[in-house]
Amino acid sequence: MSPETISHEKSPDQLVMDKIVRMANQIATFFLSQPENVRAEGVATHINKFWEPRMRRHLFEHLDNGGAGLLPLVIQASTLIRRPEARVGSGVGVGEDAAKSAPGGKGPGEGESLSEPNMPESTA
Repeated sequence: MSPETISHEKSPDQLVMDKIVRMANQIATFFLSQPENVRAEGVATHINKFWEPRMRRHLFEHLDNGGAGLLPLVIQASTLIRRPEARVGSGVGVGEDAAKSAPGGKGPGEGESLSEPNMPESTA
């Protein structure tokens, strides 16, 4: 490869950030089809349940740097997403059960996803 080709490629860090933005926007796009009163909570619940701390850390780094490319719903939901340094059980979509593991190394405390649906209950 010539030096000109290499200079136009994205860094590994930028590729990771692009993927985080794309994934967050895909989640938000799904929840845009849901009732307005559950959209932000739905996005936050999904991210809190299924994104590991490193992924959420990248998301918040991007948000703290302006959040370029993120859909408005992701930005709105970010206030409900648990920051990686936050204690387990904070944020929406995570309960005290997330702090515990089941016998035999099973459950969210051992890295398994919770099986509850991602949609918060509608109060309408």
